[in-house]
Amino acid sequence: MKCIRSEIVGYGHYLPKKVLTNDDLSKMVETNDEWISTRTGIKSRHIAEDLTTAEMSVEAAKNALVYAGLTVDDVDLIVVGTLSGDNTTPSCAAKVGKLLGARFGVPTFDVAAACSGFVYALTMADNMIKLGQIKTALVIGAERLSKVTDWTDRNTCVLFGDGAGAIVLKAREGDGTISDTGVLSTRLYSDCSGYDYLYTTGGVSTTANAGYIFMNGKEVFKSAVGCLSESAIAVMSDYNITSAEIDFLVPHQANIRIIENVGHKLDLPTEKVIVTVDHHGNTSAASIPLALSESVLSGKIKRGDLIVLTAMGAGFTWGGALIRI
Repeated sequence: MKCIRSEIVGYGHYLPKKVLTNDDLSKMVETNDEWISTRTGIKSRHIAEDLTTAEMSVEAAKNALVYAGLTVDDVDLIVVGTLSGDNTTPSCAAKVGKLLGARFGVPTFDVAAACSGFVYALTMADNMIKLGQIKTALVIGAERLSKVTDWTDRNTCVLFGDGAGAIVLKAREGDGTISDTGVLSTRLYSDCSGYDYLYTTGGVSTTANAGYIFMNGKEVFKSAVGCLSESAIAVMSDYNITSAEIDFLVPHQANIRIIENVGHKLDLPTEKVIVTVDHHGNTSAASIPLALSESVLSGKIKRGDLIVLTAMGAGFTWGGALIRI
């Protein structure tokens, strides 16, 4: 039976020029490369010195539009997954629309689901396309986490980085089968009992400032492996397939131990698990679109590949998506 799919026709990303290595961090806090690498898998991360979250989003969006052979005039929706927008209001997406020169009437909004933000944003855009409300969407994940990182706390400052990734979705007719290209399935979840394990210490109605990221690492790790694995299994089960039938897993890039454990639970060989945490760090909502764009542009992920995206973040929120490139 024919159906409307959201086909991914454009990929783009942006990383700030400044690279902060583990050796650089050892001069700022009591830590070293071996301690960080063995616990997180991170060797370096990018830090934005000049560009804001919206400005990084614009750079990633421009690259995605060029890849798609489209212009901003073709875009019917801009949605940004982020926890670090430029202003409390209006949305980061609204500023992206302004900077890109979006047409009058194009809806713009942010999705605040922390590290799950891109998967949540992708789901919103995909559903709007399926409903026939729009035909082309710009979906972005972007963060400037360096602004909410306590650089004196060695347990958290070693983890986070800045960057942005973007995709362009376009409505296309499909057959309604696993052979279709585009977004095949999405699933979203939350467990609000995890609220106190990962959060920022500030906010508009509490401290009137952004605060810093706090994380109970043991509790987050304990939940993350299960949530990431279960959401991946859920989207695959929508088509009665197993992990043996997918070409790549693109998980949220939080920590190499989490990523390896998820790969093990899904019985995936290491070559099928995309890892960029070593040079990106944890970029929250930006991590999946960054990893996806980098892998497509490098040729590692190719046309026709079947991919599972899975993410978990503060809230707790988590979700997955099954896509064919």
